[in-house]
Amino acid sequence: MNLLHDIDPGTKDEMNVIVEINKGSHNKYEIDKKTGLIALDRVAYTGQDFPFDYGFVPQTLWEDGDALDVIILTTYPLMPGILVRVRPVALMNMIDSGEGDDKIIAVPVDDPRWKEVQDLVDVNTHTLKVIEHFYSTYKKLQNKEVVVKGFEGKAAAEAAFEKGREAYLKGK
Repeated sequence: MNLLHDIDPGTKDEMNVIVEINKGSHNKYEIDKKTGLIALDRVAYTGQDFPFDYGFVPQTLWEDGDALDVIILTTYPLMPGILVRVRPVALMNMIDSGEGDDKIIAVPVDDPRWKEVQDLVDVNTHTLKVIEHFYSTYKKLQNKEVVVKGFEGKAAAEAAFEKGREAYLKGK
């Protein structure tokens, strides 16, 4: 089974996400496009660990040539390789080494602790600062530039899902 091509992406309201990196990890895992498996891309150059779970929406394609990325706000770390149903609540606009690399921010559908988080205004301000700080600094020791351009609400995240789906279907 190819995790990138064989898993249903879900809908703009309730997406399926394959977890690549668990909260607390120093390892950067990515989907291997040929095998569809999750592979170690690199070990973090910094002492920072991932402050959130992270994955991708299957059967999507984004401006950087990869599947659409998702930051998953969770109570407990998830395991790489699992599928989690999420509700999109925001979009982080980001440029990574000159390429658009926006990220959907989402919460697990099946965790009642996140039930009240429905849109960007519901996300804790400090959490957004942590996300922005992480991405603004995590590649500095690699001499790569990442620019976080800001956050948008749920509607932008849903539009990103639709854009990612269309790009994937065009490329098939």
